[in-house]
Amino acid sequence: MFRIGDFSRFTRVSVKMLRHYDQLGLLKPARIDPATSYRYYSADQLPRLNRLLALRDLGLSLEQIAPLLDSALPVEQLRGMLRLKQAELEQHLQEQQRRLDAIRARLEQIEREGQAGSADVVVRGIAPQLVARLRQVVPDTGETHLLFEEAERHVAQHGARASAPPLAIFHDGEYREHDLDVEVAIPLKAAIPGTPRIQVGALPGGDSLACLVHTGSYDTIGAASEALLAWIEAHGYQIAGPTREVYLRFNADGLEVALPPAYLAPTAAEFVTELQLPVVRDKVSG
Repeated sequence: MFRIGDFSRFTRVSVKMLRHYDQLGLLKPARIDPATSYRYYSADQLPRLNRLLALRDLGLSLEQIAPLLDSALPVEQLRGMLRLKQAELEQHLQEQQRRLDAIRARLEQIEREGQAGSADVVVRGIAPQLVARLRQVVPDTGETHLLFEEAERHVAQHGARASAPPLAIFHDGEYREHDLDVEVAIPLKAAIPGTPRIQVGALPGGDSLACLVHTGSYDTIGAASEALLAWIEAHGYQIAGPTREVYLRFNADGLEVALPPAYLAPTAAEFVTELQLPVVRDKVSG
């Protein structure tokens, strides 16, 4: 038997909470000394306490927990509930991290205000490229990877993957959070058969594309887009086509297809994306 203070110390549950659980009938002391009223707990009570804490961590109220404790909730069911909660919290953390990255990027944009000409933009020609192309309207940008996976698997079946970075073309004429018209392209070293969904042929190049390289998460790519836009205006150009994103370094975890290792990055901080925008000289500005 352990006095309540010792039991508190080793279970990392405060004495106040143990007394509260006692009052609610969730975890009664194993024994109360009639002479001193000291509460004593037993190691045999640890499984019940751990279940109580696990259910609390799932977000259940103490009132909801009581019947679950008394019904001898199966371990496998409790394990499944905890795994679902773990996945939910991990997703929440990822969303919060994306928000944090976006805030940092926005702060950097504010600090760069008035420096439209400082972006490292290069205007160059792009040669046509033999690719496997898949175009589809997707619910959001997070679904774009499914198009890449489908196209990469098709190319891998024919062993025709060129050692060059893949790219995406965003055909919408305005920003859209949902239902995006996206086309992905996988470079080929030789022509292969297409499918009803995947077209094979030359991706047109261009004589004049403004290009800017962004390093870091896709969640912060908006800062690079705005820098490119400001540079185009400051240097007397107009946009003449859809945005292209060339993925110079990216992540392909879960894709059971061998890709050129030079283009793979282990973390989002190491992603490298080149933004490409077809441009023409602004007739108004000369």
